[in-house]
Amino acid sequence: MLRLGLVIAAVIMIADQITKVMATNSLMLYQPLPVMPMFNLTLMHNTGAAFSFLSEAGGWQRWFFTALAIGVSGVIIYWLRKMPATERWQGIGLALIMGGALGNVIDRIRLGYVVDFIQVYYDTYYWPAFNVADSAITIGAGILLVMSFRKEHA
Repeated sequence: MLRLGLVIAAVIMIADQITKVMATNSLMLYQPLPVMPMFNLTLMHNTGAAFSFLSEAGGWQRWFFTALAIGVSGVIIYWLRKMPATERWQGIGLALIMGGALGNVIDRIRLGYVVDFIQVYYDTYYWPAFNVADSAITIGAGILLVMSFRKEHA
């Protein structure tokens, strides 16, 4: 499971970094580019965690979230090494989480903030902007959640 997990994580990290470079090079900071109803591309810089949590904390959060993501990734690698091949979906979920976490770590180390650019909204209600890494983390967590329910009923 480890090899597959590392490949998935690497693909997520690369896709995340490529899309962030494209967004940074083609979008103006905080200027929405309408793509379709309820969907904009809007370049934003997030110094906090999900939903800009702790974004105004003074800078320490950059290193805290970096260390946390690296630590969690280490645990995931250990977990993937021990995981039997029969738990493929759990491994995929963990790999998506690790790839997303490390994709955002690259930004935190290089830039001091995470590049977000996907913006979904309805009327005047805007979901916080996110990126490919955030999407991978969410999908990975969803897979783990679904698999935990399947195990309970198996």
